[in-house]
This record gives sequence, C-alpha cells and structure tokens, in this order.
Amino acid sequence: MADSVSEYVTLVSHDDYEFIVSRSAACISGTIRRMLDPSSKFSEGLTGRCKLDDMSGIVLEKVCEYLCYNEKNKDQTNVPDMDIPPELCLELLMAADYLDT
Repeated sequence: MADSVSEYVTLVSHDDYEFIVSRSAACISGTIRRMLDPSSKFSEGLTGRCKLDDMSGIVLEKVCEYLCYNEKNKDQTNVPDMDIPPELCLELLMAADYLDT
C-alpha cells in the first residue's frame, strides 16, 4: 500500500476549509512532512489529509500559496517576495514556526 502514495494531499483548517496541494509542495513544511510520512504512526500518513486545528482558512490559504510559490521558484534566483497582507503577518509567523518552514 505504501507504493500508492498520492501525489496530492489535503490540508484542512480549523474552520473546515480544504486545500489540495502537491505532496512535494506540502512537504516543504517539516511538520507536514513528518505527519505524511507513510512509515509514521500518524493517520495523515495513510489518508493524505492533514487537519491543522490552529489555523484559520484565511491563514492556511496563504500558507498553501507560499508552499506552492516556494516549490515553483526553488531553483530560481532574484525571486520577488510574496505579497503578505499586514493584518496576517503575526498569524503567518506563528504558522511558519509551527509548520517548520
């Protein structure tokens, strides 16, 4: 069954917004990578679905945007910064710390 690991995973906010992202983008986060490890004892490793109870849909959407942006530009130089709304900065810093990104 370990051979049938999906290319995509679902990240779910505490207010039940769901975001489907590529596994490789999601695994930029050390926390999500450990959750999705098929050899771990976490259910996320089997289901490919990560419930992030400490994040709202708005914050998780921006996190997913960052994960995809980071993966898309990982081999590039002089990549422009992402646009981060000032009102989300503190929550995004806390999310980045939790997600080990």
